[in-house]
Amino acid sequence: MARKIGSRYTAHQILGRGSAGTVWLGEGPDGPVAVKLLREDLASDQELVGRFVQERSALLGLEHPHVVSVRDLVVDGNDLALVMDLVRGTDLRTRLDRERRLAPEAAVAIVADVADALAAAHAAGVVHRDVKPENVLLDMQGPLGPGGAHPALLTDFGVAKLIDTPKRASASRPSAPTTRIIGTPDYLAPEIVEGLPPRAAVDIYALATVLYELLAGFTPFGGGHPGAVLRRHVTETVVPLPGIPDELWQLIVQCLAKAPASRLRASELSVRLRDLLPLLAGMPPLDVDEPDEPEPEPASAEPQADPVRRRGVVPLVPGSATDSNRDTHTSMRVPGPDELAGGALGTARVPRPAGGHRPGSARHRAEAARKRRLVLTASAAALTAAVGLGTWFAVSGDDTPPPPQDSKQSVPAHP
Repeated sequence: MARKIGSRYTAHQILGRGSAGTVWLGEGPDGPVAVKLLREDLASDQELVGRFVQERSALLGLEHPHVVSVRDLVVDGNDLALVMDLVRGTDLRTRLDRERRLAPEAAVAIVADVADALAAAHAAGVVHRDVKPENVLLDMQGPLGPGGAHPALLTDFGVAKLIDTPKRASASRPSAPTTRIIGTPDYLAPEIVEGLPPRAAVDIYALATVLYELLAGFTPFGGGHPGAVLRRHVTETVVPLPGIPDELWQLIVQCLAKAPASRLRASELSVRLRDLLPLLAGMPPLDVDEPDEPEPEPASAEPQADPVRRRGVVPLVPGSATDSNRDTHTSMRVPGPDELAGGALGTARVPRPAGGHRPGSARHRAEAARKRRLVLTASAAALTAAVGLGTWFAVSGDDTPPPPQDSKQSVPAHP
């Protein structure tokens, strides 16, 4: 059913749903558009509406070939909507769900496009704050790039900031501290987890996480309870991926640095990635398996059937289901220092070679226990044989080994 959005646009059908709102296929004065209609509770927040209007000039002025441009912002009654260019294609999450991982050349080409988009945004003073595969659209009508990659465009600029900006402080509480985290846990930079203001470097960290996911099929710190995911961002070191050139790996490591100042700028990242493309030409997707979920089990437990694989993105609110487009953009309390300090041991998601088990996983421990039992059994048998042989030597007083115990052996006659 058609729905009017303001006086200039008509929404015809739903393209996708997310936690911030619903995306519609719409029609405007200049042709087809995508309309992101924010949730009604957001539209009823007058302070948010005010921020929405304040962001208008910055968002409308953000033009780049790899940015999904915002054409208009609509405030009409209970409707609060962003009107954007319509991209004929799919999002990167859908492609990942279909292919699990991409060839390195295609992965790097896509991420380089997104880095170009971020460079333009950062130059205009805009931080995206929610870079993830769901917010990367692939233009199926555009020319194919390196590795057969379709042009990538970054969308949803401004949504995270609109939702996250704290309400104006009251006279009695002029400087209330930030107590919420906005974003998707697998892609959150450590400084956001620790409650620091988001700067441009958080987008670089998130984009490097996306690159890791495109190569491996899973995110470097994801999986399990959201609290564990947040802790890993702060306390753990990214585990190397086998099979990629060292130059690419060092680039990923630098952009996943815990210290924001150590990361590359978006423009530098784009140039470095494109320089690596000839080195990656023809490389197949990596042959690594997704790590086991880090759920504690007794060391003596027998190996169980493979658990249901998770694609890395988990909701911040425990128990909540992800939306149809896997948009998990929501909020969570900032963990305290004590929560971030401990418990990292045993939570790392270590890649494993195809067919193997992740070191430290329940199945790895069970397999190791089984091998130890086999070794102990063999050792005990060897020890028993050695003791029996020693006893024979002690009784016989002869260095000659005992005769073989053959049932057909003849018994010598007495003289």
